[in-house]
Amino acid sequence: MTQSIQAGFDFGSGFGKKMTVDFAGPTVTSDGGLLLLKQTEMKLNLLSRLALCFRDARDPTRVQHSVAELLSQRVFGLALGYEDLNDHDRLRHDPLLGAMAGKTDRQASLAGKSTLNRLELSTDEVTRYKKISCDTAAIDRLLVDVFLEAHSVAPAQIVLDLDSTDLPLYGHQEQRFFHGYYDEYCYLPLYMFAGEHLLCARLRPCNQDGATGCVEEVRAIVERIRQAWPTVRIIVRGDSGFCRDELLSWCESQAVPVDYVVGLARNSRLETMLVPWMEQARAIRAITEKPARAFAELRYQTLTGSWSRERRVVGKAEALCGKENPRYVVSSLPEKEWDARALYEDLYCARGEMENRIKEQLSLFADRVSAETMGANQLRVYLAGMAYVLISALRRIGLAGTEMARSQAVTIRSRLLKIGAQVKITVRRVWVHLSEAFPLQAVFWHAAARLRC
Repeated sequence: MTQSIQAGFDFGSGFGKKMTVDFAGPTVTSDGGLLLLKQTEMKLNLLSRLALCFRDARDPTRVQHSVAELLSQRVFGLALGYEDLNDHDRLRHDPLLGAMAGKTDRQASLAGKSTLNRLELSTDEVTRYKKISCDTAAIDRLLVDVFLEAHSVAPAQIVLDLDSTDLPLYGHQEQRFFHGYYDEYCYLPLYMFAGEHLLCARLRPCNQDGATGCVEEVRAIVERIRQAWPTVRIIVRGDSGFCRDELLSWCESQAVPVDYVVGLARNSRLETMLVPWMEQARAIRAITEKPARAFAELRYQTLTGSWSRERRVVGKAEALCGKENPRYVVSSLPEKEWDARALYEDLYCARGEMENRIKEQLSLFADRVSAETMGANQLRVYLAGMAYVLISALRRIGLAGTEMARSQAVTIRSRLLKIGAQVKITVRRVWVHLSEAFPLQAVFWHAAARLRC
């Protein structure tokens, strides 16, 4: 990009006078809302614990940027919208980011793009050329620990939502394959949430079944939850891509039951079984001239032997304008507790909210998987996940009771984090002067007060 040497630019007029704009003002940051993210991080003690998931074998006498500082700089940067490492060659001189990342010397710069890139390329072992290693199992445990700590008492029920998405690939990354459904080269990560809490972000190649590895991930997370809350009720929820006998049978085999409600792909046998209810829905549709639904209680087992037992299936017979829309859900929940309509409409359909959680991962650049190795791309997914954990906690704790209590991550970033501020550093204090014209001052102070409680 061409470097301009022009000192200023004319921007028309204002207040009846000629207006000139330059970049020669006092120390200013465009990310004044980072103060709230730092308060959130302190509340969770997140990034210092994330740093403990890394082993640093560098010579301490030559280290200018600790792992904790590098992780803080990168995670805060993702939350603030800085996807590219190139951005950090400018951001390394941002005084507010430096203070929030843990720098104690006001003259010391943050890490540049090359140093941050070496962090992202960390492997699971220390080598001659890669002195920082990453323990992915420890990061997985940290995600669950943050979820557990968010509850002062055990909840009555936990719903674990499973879903996958595609992360497009445009280079020749490790384990790069073409996916016919998405019609592109991509990765197929597995995500697991409990409400807004991210519990799992596992990067996978796409040349396998979408449910691959889900039993192992669910087992590890359930074991961690059971250690803290031995009797809490757990329900596993997912779409038809996770309707596999291995997962259903594992849930049914647990000493402390793990229930499930999972979508079931339709087939000719199921549609034949649903005929009486579909006729009922069509009759109601003919009378009311509005979409109509009827719900069926079915017992179903596959003929191919892919299921080890007969299971409860709820069928939704829906008649729309000019077409029919049958849907099926298999569940271990008893009919006396959840009737067919409530099971489908209230419990199963609520999984649609997980789509918003995955979109938030993408808005925090979880799709930035352009590194050559699978391990480096997995770490990038983790870093985006940690940025999400911070913004989710800010929303859950700080913004509760405000107009932004249900805002998406990208909205929180644009309206609350991207605030212009002047930074003054004196001998005893760092002054951060936010604009008096900022329209969400009440929300900002409300969030700050709640986070400091």
